[in-house]
Amino acid sequence: MSIEAQEKRQGVVLVTPALLWTLVFFAVPFGAMALMSLAHLEGREIVQGHDLGNYLRIFTDPSLRRGIFVSLEITATVTVISVLLAWPLAWIIATRVPPRWRRMVLLLAVLPFWTSYVVRSYSWALVLGEKGVVMNALVGLGLLAEPIQIMATRAATVTGFVHFFVMLLTLTIYSNLIQLSPNYARAAQDLGASQWQVIRLVILPLTLPGVMTGAFLTFVLCIGDYITPQILGGNNELTLPQLIMLQLGRRGDYPMASALSIVLMAIVTLAYAASARWLKMERV
Repeated sequence: MSIEAQEKRQGVVLVTPALLWTLVFFAVPFGAMALMSLAHLEGREIVQGHDLGNYLRIFTDPSLRRGIFVSLEITATVTVISVLLAWPLAWIIATRVPPRWRRMVLLLAVLPFWTSYVVRSYSWALVLGEKGVVMNALVGLGLLAEPIQIMATRAATVTGFVHFFVMLLTLTIYSNLIQLSPNYARAAQDLGASQWQVIRLVILPLTLPGVMTGAFLTFVLCIGDYITPQILGGNNELTLPQLIMLQLGRRGDYPMASALSIVLMAIVTLAYAASARWLKMERV
């Protein structure tokens, strides 16, 4: 057997477990879900079919269509705010914090990841409640005459999301910043660029792959999240994952839940296609 054939056989052996894992735990369940989305519910019985009635209902039913728009609006808001907060924080850590303190600062940045996701969401519920720290502080400072409603609103959901994702983006952007040679900034300064021009015209474009990678991760994790909107947002504005759980838990409408899940996966796929160029640059 030639060396080329041996390498090819070895490659097949190494790849086979991953392919089997993907087939069993993704391809087969996805196929079953896709077939289920073509069925429909009659009473309490699922009737198999091959029609697109569930998908037609998603885009014609105002409540279901509203769930898609709410999810996209919240996800876009969280992604933009997280990027705007994370980039300056990552830049400060990479360029202004002394090297001997960076590990400690990065450790503090990853602390939110050590806390249970559910616990973290309930903690924000306590902070943002009418008797919470935020309301007591605002009323005590005289900025508010009486507590206002923050819990069970979109603002509470966005706050809980941003608290988590800004740290994720900070780490992603920081890892990109520390790889940049300081000679880029020095060359720009030698050519007469100000500090702001160096950041805007040199450093920021070079860190866009890291920003887009973090933004894509934020988009995917945020739009598919059920816990934070359920705990902090309540049921005033249902997101797509909440609608899916509603179909499963209360109505037992597995075909509609499957169709909504397919739509969710299609949105994530479109987001990946839109950012694929930058993700490839980050891998390189």
